[in-house]
Amino acid sequence: MKKQIFLSAMLLALFLVSSLIAQAQNTDPDDANLETQLYLIVGTNQDVDDTRLPASLDPIVKQLRATLQFKNYRLAATLINRVKNEGRLELSWIGGPLTGQTTAATLTPSFSQFKVRQVKVGRNSENQSIVQMLGFNFGARIPIQTSGAIAATGAVAPAINYETTGVSTDISMRESEPVIVGTLNVGPSNDAIILVVSAKRTNK
Repeated sequence: MKKQIFLSAMLLALFLVSSLIAQAQNTDPDDANLETQLYLIVGTNQDVDDTRLPASLDPIVKQLRATLQFKNYRLAATLINRVKNEGRLELSWIGGPLTGQTTAATLTPSFSQFKVRQVKVGRNSENQSIVQMLGFNFGARIPIQTSGAIAATGAVAPAINYETTGVSTDISMRESEPVIVGTLNVGPSNDAIILVVSAKRTNK
């Protein structure tokens, strides 16, 4: 009787071990879906209506205030996307002006594009789970107001020109920890667009 109980316990243990191995295989990084978050933060010396940023960006804001001399920071856009491990990501959108100009340029849209050639899960030298973004590329066409032609009445009609700005790089980050990708100075107001990105695995 005791021998039968012992054998039954051994079989149960083997079954549980097999189940754990199968579960580990099912959660292989190759099968993972990743949620990426791209934040566009504007640094400015102008007054802004809303300076609140997500709590997850508190360490980033602290870092920015320690290194950049802007009076205020505001969140211009948040882009959340899903991509399969070792997949690519590409999106384009039309939005309001990214800078804080209070001119005719505020009525003119900006055109932005975000691409990543490959997003994949890996391990760093400390064996921590990281997410790599290879071929990260952000570009934007931003409206800038300049002096235009003088009308017969003597008034100067504003002219809007588009200027292109962007950054391309390869980056890696620990899961769920936002990192600063780059800073882009834009417009005569000397505002800056700060690119912040984070990524994590998701089962949804």
